[in-house]
Amino acid sequence: MTHAIRFHQTGGPEVLRWEAVAVGEPGPGEARVRHAAVGLNFIDTYHRSGLYPLPLPSGIGLEGAGVVEAVGAGVSEVSVGDRVAYAGGPVGAYSEVRCLPADRLLVLPAAIDFRTGAAMMLQGLTAAYLLRKTYRVQPGDAVLIHAAAGGVGLIACQWAKALGASVIGTTSTPAKAELARAHGADHVILYGQEDVAKRVRELTGGEGVAVVYDGVGKDTFAGSLDSLRLRGTLVSFGNASGPVPPFDPLLLSQKGSLFITRPTLAHHTAKREELAELGGELFDRVVSGQVRIEVNQTYALPDAARAHVDLEARRTTGSTVLLP
Repeated sequence: MTHAIRFHQTGGPEVLRWEAVAVGEPGPGEARVRHAAVGLNFIDTYHRSGLYPLPLPSGIGLEGAGVVEAVGAGVSEVSVGDRVAYAGGPVGAYSEVRCLPADRLLVLPAAIDFRTGAAMMLQGLTAAYLLRKTYRVQPGDAVLIHAAAGGVGLIACQWAKALGASVIGTTSTPAKAELARAHGADHVILYGQEDVAKRVRELTGGEGVAVVYDGVGKDTFAGSLDSLRLRGTLVSFGNASGPVPPFDPLLLSQKGSLFITRPTLAHHTAKREELAELGGELFDRVVSGQVRIEVNQTYALPDAARAHVDLEARRTTGSTVLLP
């Protein structure tokens, strides 16, 4: 028997349980992976709380890295012994060993270790689709990245800077502001002390930014709209402060013929070739050193509940991994 974190009811971190589970042989199209590290992400808290409902009881976690132990019939994407990493469904990454679809796995370059691999996939692929697909950042663009010291934020700041953008980030503390600056942010706004939209206008000569990448949600939505230039794009990709409230689309017209989108990683990696393309771009940026993955916290996998407490209390920066 092996072990995994599971939950039988939604709620706070206390609902997470370390349980013995049976992991059989991989079925057709599947691979069995023994995890060396597992990624922690804010979406995990949405699953646990019920904001994004899952059938119960359920495993949890969408990201991991490890070694392929066995493959099922028809698998051509990976082989036994391959070092692999993945992000996205199905849930169940908070486990020592698991079976999952082989076409969701990417072989890790030799230059990327397991902890980095587990920490980078969901956040890195998210940054990849945000910057290269949802709104394709161009040299000279001014961009606003909320939660710039978070896992996605640190990657997105570095990547946007490498693309030639002028990067404005928001953070909650001076220490996080310094972290964002060290990872590519040209300017950082302390959202608890400054009017974000007003400061953005000052930094952009009154024009506003081409795009806002907003994973915070309710608390930042209005300021994000007010930070955009004419025909600018608001990319709302998360709900860390709660869901964005309903609004009248006429507001977009009144504020400058704005665009708004609510994308997901799943829709940008639905096909194997899309996943491989984005993963290849991410690996290239990391191996080249243009994007550094900061694993700033580690927890033992059985202590996942404590990791959730710290994540929701904003006590973490960069990426966090759980170690089986």
